[in-house]
Amino acid sequence: MAAGRPEAQDHPPENVFTSLENPAPRLLPHIDGSVLPSLGGFGKHQKQLVVLTWIPALFIGFSQFSDYFLLAQPNGTCVQPLSNEANWTVPSPPVTVTGGAPALHLNGNDAGEGAGDGTLCACKEWKLELHTGLSQNVVTKWNLVCDSAWKVHTAKFSLLVGSIFGYLVMGVMADWFGRHPVLILSVLFMLVFGLSVAFSVNVTMFSTLRFFEGFCLAGLALSLYVLRIELCLPGWRFSMTMVASFLMVGGQLLMPGVAALCRNWPDRDDWQVLQIVIISPFVLMLPYVWIFPESLRWLLATQHYRRSKAMMLYIIKKNQVDTTEPSGVLTELEHELHKRPQRTCIVKVMSTRNLWKNIVVLCVNSLTGYGIHHCFARSMMDPEAQPTALCHADYYTMAGIAVATCLALCPAVGLMGRRGGLLTFMIITALASLLQLGLLNLIGKYSLRHDTVLRDTLNRKFSVAFSIIGMFSSHAVSILSIFFCAEITPTVIRGGGLGLVLASAGFGMLTAPIMELHNQKGYFLHHVIFACCTLLCIICLLLLPEPRGQALPESLADGETFTRQALLHPGEQHLLLAKSDRDYSSVHDTLIHLSATGGATVVAATALAAVPASYALATGGEAIGNRAIANGV
Repeated sequence: MAAGRPEAQDHPPENVFTSLENPAPRLLPHIDGSVLPSLGGFGKHQKQLVVLTWIPALFIGFSQFSDYFLLAQPNGTCVQPLSNEANWTVPSPPVTVTGGAPALHLNGNDAGEGAGDGTLCACKEWKLELHTGLSQNVVTKWNLVCDSAWKVHTAKFSLLVGSIFGYLVMGVMADWFGRHPVLILSVLFMLVFGLSVAFSVNVTMFSTLRFFEGFCLAGLALSLYVLRIELCLPGWRFSMTMVASFLMVGGQLLMPGVAALCRNWPDRDDWQVLQIVIISPFVLMLPYVWIFPESLRWLLATQHYRRSKAMMLYIIKKNQVDTTEPSGVLTELEHELHKRPQRTCIVKVMSTRNLWKNIVVLCVNSLTGYGIHHCFARSMMDPEAQPTALCHADYYTMAGIAVATCLALCPAVGLMGRRGGLLTFMIITALASLLQLGLLNLIGKYSLRHDTVLRDTLNRKFSVAFSIIGMFSSHAVSILSIFFCAEITPTVIRGGGLGLVLASAGFGMLTAPIMELHNQKGYFLHHVIFACCTLLCIICLLLLPEPRGQALPESLADGETFTRQALLHPGEQHLLLAKSDRDYSSVHDTLIHLSATGGATVVAATALAAVPASYALATGGEAIGNRAIANGV
């Protein structure tokens, strides 16, 4: 164990005789230090399984960013107004259509926000056009514009709310039944509900099935994340996780190309083909039922020793470990086979002293990171810019920022550690949000009062610059908060703890459709609240431990000993104590010594001798000669 995290005995001896009977320390609780090295460390078998956890990350990226194409707001033109005598207020020159009626133009933003504009939406038939790769999606299929635009936001809610419930429920199930059952069930139901979405007959059915799709997608992402963490030794955990993050961002980058390939399909609507294409690759995960084993770390932490023995022998064979010398781990395992499995629920974290605080801090961090990310994204987007048919600048800008974040995280965490990196990126996020909220107002208020064009140009450029920096740092905060939680949460409740942090991240992402539903009302207050949360997170992050290079905690007792390191190293503390360790046995005239021996009067006289005469007279005493007597003493 590294310094700052003392090892905790799982079963401390009750008396001297017990400690004499078992003098050797136990090996099974120390999986990173004893069990995995005896099985070949991070060998060929573990590397193959980690690669299998990477492959679905690309498909998960497709599903997570499918809303941008399935529910994109189109540009609309009114073909048939409600009445030919209606007086239209058209922001651009009217276009004459068949029948002589003027055509009303509705851009993508107005399609979702024009529900309250009766003049703009007084139309019987719309001609809707998409600019995100598809020729038809859910919005154009059922004309979800103007008065029906709220159904689009409901469909966006359904996937996120399903993911939130999925993280919470599947996390508890992963701790109770194991990671493998949750993974397989998530894959099976993901195929069922995901493919059913493509055959929805109305928007209500679409939203309901998307809820269950998000539920299964959350269980799939969570189980793969936990399995990947538990397969790796301390030196490999972060790098293996970042590869999966790169693949998810790769899915985000490839998604416009996939949508373009699904355009103008002869037999099906474009959005149905796209939904089938992004769900079908999960069929490749069906062989995981036989290929992917249960987590050995979870089996040992929950005392499934019989299943652990068979798996350890299989890993030794796959890693080609020399078995000529008997292993102490296998010998100890033979003596523990009689024990019954013990499972732990995330609810027990409330009985801990430090662990629940760490999880709460990380939950607030992930909520703030994803919540303020939407604020920066909205500030970066140009409301006057129009998307093109081949490329959407805002989408690729956000994807590029995500790639840059993953690239910057690797050296930053390597140099500063988990806590140092998280604290640095949170400080950058706070500065970007505060400067964007305050500096731009100062530019407009105290300078360039008369040159409004130059002032607006500077405001726009500064806002975009701060937004890009804020999106970069807030995305890093979100990734590190999730990874941090996976490292400091014990194995017995790792699924539940990680589910809480991921659910908090889901609540942060949920703020985006909420703001869109309210027509962006209260956006400034929304940004101010999250900016204040960043300041609170900076203070709380100092309380977290540093898990870099340390073994994963296995039990709740291990999680409790995972505390913040002292400011001074143990060697410096001993040196400081050695310098101050002096012999005071010859000192007898101290206040405490004299008081204990009845010398209170002498002590009082000695103390009063140093009191100035003026001070004694001012406090009601009197001066006798050159000495001051206070309070009648």
